[in-house]
Amino acid sequence: MLISVLYDSGYGHTAKQAQAVADGVRRVPGAEAQLIAVADGEAPWAQLAASDAIVFGSPTYNGTISARLKKMMEDSTRSAWIPQSWRNKVAAGFTNSGAMHGDKLNSLVTMALFAAQHGMIWVGLDIFPGKSPQEKNRVGGWLGAMAQSNDESPEHSPIKSDLETAAYLGQRVAEVTAQFTAGAGR
Repeated sequence: MLISVLYDSGYGHTAKQAQAVADGVRRVPGAEAQLIAVADGEAPWAQLAASDAIVFGSPTYNGTISARLKKMMEDSTRSAWIPQSWRNKVAAGFTNSGAMHGDKLNSLVTMALFAAQHGMIWVGLDIFPGKSPQEKNRVGGWLGAMAQSNDESPEHSPIKSDLETAAYLGQRVAEVTAQFTAGAGR
């Protein structure tokens, strides 16, 4: 079972979150995680088509996703949307910004709508918001994993609980994907 984590990261904070998602995926027996940074160039369309799930990630800039992730979305029209090569794949999303709120929900809505246009099946978080900085889902997202990073090195931010939330999302995506792939007789 292959799960691709397709993300953009401006300063390294969202890349750290992407790694946590991949670590969570790998907690599930039989699940393989593939990290794909959109900054590395043209999306590997064949690898994405071969994936059982795709988790999208982006920093939230000015209330929405990064320009590089948006470009990948636009580029997907001929490569993935017209042939419907992502139809019925599991999808999820994560985002990070400098502010606690930072309009991150809009970034996740953008990702979920994009996934819906491709006929994908969206998986959100199923954990209640944490009440302290030490608890998972401290930012309080349901649609996907949200993180907050201070203006400091990615070595220090996002904090452990935000990374644990991202890992939990990755694990959840792998578990849900396993249910779908088992039901499909793969």
